[in-house]
Amino acid sequence: MTLLLQLFVLAALIILVYTIIRYLRSPLRKLEQAQNDNQYFLYDDRQNARKNFYLTYKGAMFEGEKKVGSTDHSFEIVRISVRPKRTDMLEGLQYDDFMFIEKEIKERYPHASVEWKSPVAELMKKRK
Repeated sequence: MTLLLQLFVLAALIILVYTIIRYLRSPLRKLEQAQNDNQYFLYDDRQNARKNFYLTYKGAMFEGEKKVGSTDHSFEIVRISVRPKRTDMLEGLQYDDFMFIEKEIKERYPHASVEWKSPVAELMKKRK
């Protein structure tokens, strides 16, 4: 009986450790933590072109929608539409901040053009 109880406790301990490690390595948790800490973080599944990516910078969360198209040699992500998740979090961000975000996206997807959605699009048009 004690052996059975010991095996049960060991199994519960293994499950608990596995759950904690999985939680700590979760990219969505890292994204939320970066947003709370006002840091830059990009959560993206590069293998799946249909999945949107999420990006946080200085506390603002953005969602990027990827569009596949053809380049000279292959099919690639050719257009990315970026929109803020909450426009009230954009307060304090400047043109240079959006240029940094655009540069980071272009490093990840060199064939893509970045299209900003409202209200960021208006700021970008004024400055260009």
